[in-house]
Amino acid sequence: MLKIESVHHIAVICKDYNRSKKFYTEILGLEIVREVYRKERDSHKLDLSLNGRYVIELFSFPSPPDRVSRPEATGLRHLAFAVTNLDESINHLDRHHVLSEPIRIDEFTGKRFTFIADPDGLPIEFYEL
Repeated sequence: MLKIESVHHIAVICKDYNRSKKFYTEILGLEIVREVYRKERDSHKLDLSLNGRYVIELFSFPSPPDRVSRPEATGLRHLAFAVTNLDESINHLDRHHVLSEPIRIDEFTGKRFTFIADPDGLPIEFYEL
């Protein structure tokens, strides 16, 4: 049997590198591990960590096509972050003018969660522990 240890990272492609970099670092609070510009591809690559653990590669490419988020399509659906206090998280997002969906309750766990969208419409879930 294949023995997978953990998820290593998630790659996200953005249209506006500076706008997405600000969103993921200044609003979500991810930390920059490494940032490079690859001239031959006209592409930025930003490695981001959460609590010291490498989690996201943020890429920019010239003119990427829009991602289909609605209606929901086959493939990766969303990113989900665990939070200890959903109300505080929503208040933080509100202060940064990031709209969140109404809070829902997970019918199986009874836990609360909400969704936002990153600057390119990628759904991001905040799930209260």
